Amino acid sequence: MDDLIKQTFREDGAVLLKNCLDEAQLAQCYDEFRWGIDNLSPTGKQVFDGDKLTYHVDNANPLAKQRLDELAAALPLGRIFAELWGSEKVWYFAEETFLRANGLPGRGPWHQDNSYLPWTGEHWGNAWISFQSLPQRNSLEVIRGSHRGIQYDGSSFADPDDPTEPLHGDGTWPRLPDIDRDLAADPDAYDVVSAAIEPGDVFALHPGSLHGGAPVDAACPTRHTLVLRFFGDDATFRPLPEANERFARNGTLFTEEMAKLNPGEPFRSPIFRRVV
Repeated sequence: MDDLIKQTFREDGAVLLKNCLDEAQLAQCYDEFRWGIDNLSPTGKQVFDGDKLTYHVDNANPLAKQRLDELAAALPLGRIFAELWGSEKVWYFAEETFLRANGLPGRGPWHQDNSYLPWTGEHWGNAWISFQSLPQRNSLEVIRGSHRGIQYDGSSFADPDDPTEPLHGDGTWPRLPDIDRDLAADPDAYDVVSAAIEPGDVFALHPGSLHGGAPVDAACPTRHTLVLRFFGDDATFRPLPEANERFARNGTLFTEEMAKLNPGEPFRSPIFRRVV
């Protein structure tokens, strides 16, 4: 792997990996994406306009764990993250599936994943896989270097008029800035990393980066996305604030396993598939 790619990921928190997956690997990923659409978990969400699915989001579907463990082990992504991080070992954590269709208005809100998950460390990576050709204006967006900056509170996602409404709200972390409002007032307010994506490309990002999906529109009405999350040697457990009972300390995923970890301990569990 080119040293510039490694440096870009470390410094920016995101890098586009061109032609990362071949046609067969991409087809495997899309099969699992479609399976996830058809087998929603108890915590997933779907929105329909008549009989047309316009929105889907699901996270770490327990029904898909064995399927996705096997997929992650078969793909080259674990080896790629090992190189990006300089990690001896890599484990697969879980997936997210996203669908936006029929020109659904609005964007995927700005956030940091580790506002919702008890994670810290350098060796975390999301592989953001799109199955459509996406112009830059409809692609993933990341605030350059934000994984090394301020840890913000998460958005509750409960108030459509206020994307900064806090998830925890106890003052442990500062309130999320209204990035869209700030960019509308000053396009240079933040250094936004984005890129056009073709099927087979993978956008790798550190989940501590401020990121979100740009809107779809009439020219690009559909975006299907599978995100596969990995961690390496320098990944540790960091409890979440206690104010929000639903997320207190352990988050909402693999909570029994998270309860066994102490602050600062390596993020390890036999339930996570080692892929490198």
